[in-house]
Amino acid sequence: MKKKIFLGIFLILIFIANISFASYSTVQMEVVEEPVCTIQIGENSKFEKKLINKDLANKEVTLQLQVTNEEENSKPAGELMLVLDNSDSMNELVEPDNEQSESRKDLIFESSKTLVSNLLEGNDNLQIGIVSFSSNVDSSQEGTSADANVVAALSNNATELNNAISNIEANGPRTDLDAGITLASEQFTKNNNNKYMIVLTDGVPNIALGYNNPYYSDDVINTTKAKLQQLENEGINITTMLTGIEDEDYTPINIEKTFGEIINEIFGTEENPTTGNFYYVTDDEVEETITNDIYNSLLPVSQSYKNIVIKDYFPQEIIDNFEFAYVSDTNIGEISAEVDPTDNSITWTIPELASGQTATVQYTLKLKEDFDSSIVDKLLDTNQKVDITYKDFNNNDQTQTSDVTPVLRLTEPPAVLPKAGMTTILITVGVAVVALLIFSLIRLSQLRNIK
Repeated sequence: MKKKIFLGIFLILIFIANISFASYSTVQMEVVEEPVCTIQIGENSKFEKKLINKDLANKEVTLQLQVTNEEENSKPAGELMLVLDNSDSMNELVEPDNEQSESRKDLIFESSKTLVSNLLEGNDNLQIGIVSFSSNVDSSQEGTSADANVVAALSNNATELNNAISNIEANGPRTDLDAGITLASEQFTKNNNNKYMIVLTDGVPNIALGYNNPYYSDDVINTTKAKLQQLENEGINITTMLTGIEDEDYTPINIEKTFGEIINEIFGTEENPTTGNFYYVTDDEVEETITNDIYNSLLPVSQSYKNIVIKDYFPQEIIDNFEFAYVSDTNIGEISAEVDPTDNSITWTIPELASGQTATVQYTLKLKEDFDSSIVDKLLDTNQKVDITYKDFNNNDQTQTSDVTPVLRLTEPPAVLPKAGMTTILITVGVAVVALLIFSLIRLSQLRNIK
């Protein structure tokens, strides 16, 4: 009998404890602090963790992790020679059946002017010179240095350079690329800086310095190829664009090789070029190739952050009492599928974040229905800290950390008077029952002692 009484008292005390503690339906959640956790990366980039949504009615908050690369790609510095084909074939219309069509010269030269303007805009560290090449209109001088001309000396003035391009006449009967790149290479200074050469042509080289007959000979092919390789070995970054070839299978008179074979021997292929970058394009691809592809290939430093690892740690009270879920997948990189129980963290890895890119991920923290009521009225940090490691532009490892975090708090509404709610009534009844049981136990013990 005595055991039953004690068991009854124990169960009633548990019942009273439960109705005295906060319940999921009555507890309220509030955001006490919502600072933005900001970690500076480099000079202009940053990581941010912030609370972006508060659904307090459902006891849920949404946090966002975001890393933004706001660095600007640096433009090339040093010296660049633009080598332009001015052979007569450049006057051909891009659309032969359309009298209103622009010529290949207009297309290539206008794109070249855009390239010059873009490279020099806001860039005092680059000088550009211009050389034209074809063959001399005096056939007796074909295969000599007279096949090429300096159109503009090295300059940083885009207006003067573009005016010089506009004044180039396309009247040379043949294509002496060897003369063009040889003269262009002689315009570079002895300064220890970057050297670039961009060749834009619409013809298969058919003469070279010292070789003007027969055209397209092995001597022309080997001399031109050797000069390209020599310049590359001297540290010149060479980019070549070839267009205007309508029939690769055409075989010139007295030559056993087709245009396609000659092109391959001199320039290689786009996948395996003889030197630098080689773009073999159709006329409708010229503008995009010059103003976009070649321009981007000249940006020597892509201000990218690499091997970014972001670890977001959670306090144990958050892990125990809140449900974690992603809002959506990250747009860049990969992130842990769930919280790692060994250190209560999620890990976000981003192999590379290029300039102008922003990587984002969002997740929710929602109060569990079976939460521990002991956390009521406590200040709850949503996160413990964030650690970031990455490689900077010099390939050096960098580490940053921050413990700035939003803060939550759970509260239970004040107890109400008996007539206004059941909780107080139940507590009162429970206390009375316990008192009665204790009195009965004492009385029973006394009666047994009397006996």
